[in-house]
Amino acid sequence: MPDIPDMPGISLHGFGTLGFTRSNTDSAQFVRDLSQPQGAGTQWTAKVDSLLGFQANVHFSSSTEAVLQTVSRYHADESYKPELTWAFLRHDFSPDFSLRGGRLGTEFYMLGDSRLVGYANLSVRPPPDFYGSLVFSYIDGVDVSATFPVATGLLKGKLFAGRSPEKSPFAPGISWELKGSTLVGAYLDYLTGPWQVRLSHAQVRFGHEAPTDTLLQASGDPLGGVPYLSLVPDMAMANQRARFSSLGVVYDQGPVNIQFMLNLIRHDSPAYADSKAGYVQAAYRLGAVTPYMGVSRSFSTMGALPTSGLAGIDAITASLVLHSVMDQNTYTLGGRWDLQKNLALKAQVDAVRGKPTSVFLIKNNQPGWDGNMTVFSLALDFVF
Repeated sequence: MPDIPDMPGISLHGFGTLGFTRSNTDSAQFVRDLSQPQGAGTQWTAKVDSLLGFQANVHFSSSTEAVLQTVSRYHADESYKPELTWAFLRHDFSPDFSLRGGRLGTEFYMLGDSRLVGYANLSVRPPPDFYGSLVFSYIDGVDVSATFPVATGLLKGKLFAGRSPEKSPFAPGISWELKGSTLVGAYLDYLTGPWQVRLSHAQVRFGHEAPTDTLLQASGDPLGGVPYLSLVPDMAMANQRARFSSLGVVYDQGPVNIQFMLNLIRHDSPAYADSKAGYVQAAYRLGAVTPYMGVSRSFSTMGALPTSGLAGIDAITASLVLHSVMDQNTYTLGGRWDLQKNLALKAQVDAVRGKPTSVFLIKNNQPGWDGNMTVFSLALDFVF
């Protein structure tokens, strides 16, 4: 009889979070990142952190596999429609060199590729001051990675490039089409003993204009139907770039875990303010219980805005850019209880202290917004 070829091995996995969040104010809504069009007010809601994901790994050989991952979560169109977040083929040419192609998770920042897997994170969610401005969750493209021994540790480098298939909330009921935006980037990791250090840089070239005219028409059409960019062309976003640079350091030894991150975001277009952010988080494991605390900071810097020479237009320009401003600190205190293998319960309090002009990382701010809110969170994370 002819030999029957071996069938690929298939392994199935899943992860999820059942989370509930509320704040002490209805003057603004708390979101975990800008991909969410609505957030939490004074009523408990499950939409901020709850999600369910499934992953299938198809092993064609010891060096080649396909990975599919789908996640159901609250996202840009206000639904929980499952989205295909990973769908790639990976081949390891050697233990130290690999190539992937397909739909890949973005890795702009350290720990960013696992930010949806609550169980993999100590806190209820990655700090929004640092990660919240990322609206790109995955790309359709390729990446290549290589690892080299250096001194007493390992140096890993990765290059990636692709296009976004996503869209992002821009204003209530209005989305910005990000599909076709080009993303390229790279990072260097160095791992030695309990230390991991990462330097990364990525840039995005936007494929479509922000829906500014739609926003202005919904706000009373102050321009009488005249396209805004015809009056202020320097505010264009299409074909303009945003650049993301970051430094990350993690120390994980015995019961101690410390994370320290910094980032810098710069925009070619003056339509968005540049920003800086950072956080430090420390945790200490006491058996099955891990208390943690952290502080994060995010703030924007605005350059000179273009002028039109027309009455009232410059005020509209300034108001549009002010939507991208943030200036706040967040103080976090929480605890994680590993109930059993693959199951963790978390409780967390976040005290957001900012200026009234800090509106970028929240949603639906009202006239009474003073920049301050206290957020309460409970989450049950699991993997299977």
